[in-house]
Amino acid sequence: MAKALYETTIINTGGRQGEVYSEDNIFFMDVAKPAALGGTATTATNPEQLFAAGYSACFNSALELVLEQAKVEVEKTEVKATISLLGDKENGGVKLAAKLEVDITGLDEAQKELYVEKAHQTCPYSKAIKDSIDVEIIIL
Repeated sequence: MAKALYETTIINTGGRQGEVYSEDNIFFMDVAKPAALGGTATTATNPEQLFAAGYSACFNSALELVLEQAKVEVEKTEVKATISLLGDKENGGVKLAAKLEVDITGLDEAQKELYVEKAHQTCPYSKAIKDSIDVEIIIL
């Protein structure tokens, strides 16, 4: 395996009704089952929110990188990630799906499509889930 450029470790106790934290205690969050899945209303996070936060930040960073490499200046980039849990007919369980809504202020439609596709090919999250979950990308 190649040498890691960066790595982090997060520990969970209690599954969806517990907590997630880093070994160095810099990161700590309570985790709770969302009301839609039988939990109660809470300010605690859940795995889908954590995944959406990570994917939106990672994809937007990849987008900014490909724009920078192409020396293309824009006013603003924004990525909204929606992560869904879907019923999985294959095994009766659940599976993930993702929708990314990408907005780039300062480019025409053709340029937006080009750089969003390049970002999708560059983003580590997109690479990790390629061919394993459905990803819909909407360019605003």
